[in-house]
Amino acid sequence: MKVLVTYMSQSGNTKKVAEAMFDAIQVEKEIKELSEIESVDGYDLLLVGFPIQAFGPAEKAKQFMAQNVNGKKVALFTTHASPEDSEDLPPWLEACKKAAAGAEIVGFFNCQGELAPDIMEMLKSSDDPKLKSFGELGPTTKGQPDASRIERARVFAKEMTA
Repeated sequence: MKVLVTYMSQSGNTKKVAEAMFDAIQVEKEIKELSEIESVDGYDLLLVGFPIQAFGPAEKAKQFMAQNVNGKKVALFTTHASPEDSEDLPPWLEACKKAAAGAEIVGFFNCQGELAPDIMEMLKSSDDPKLKSFGELGPTTKGQPDASRIERARVFAKEMTA
């Protein structure tokens, strides 16, 4: 089995998760940023990671998936500032799956990441009460993804490649 771990990361959270997954995989593997990918041919499994932005996958991730994952075996992973048990999260995760609709999705990992300070300030200054409330969560995200979330990412990657 040959695996590609590919990701886009805005503030370092998704990169941290991608690197942990890559380190855990015990088969032939490569890791590359989405922007470095010219072709996904020759890989048996793609682990595609990205942050959630504007209630769904980041635009660059959507474009990548539209062009590259049709007919491929894919495990998605995403980071976001919300706690994993947030009632807001399910529709965002569903939007991520829809963006990869042409793929055979074999797994999906998500975890909380640290909200970047510039994004936190932008959200806090929003006139939209919902966005403002997301900005207020900022301090609670400090240090995420933490060691337990990183370990869950490793376990997920091992399971996907077993």
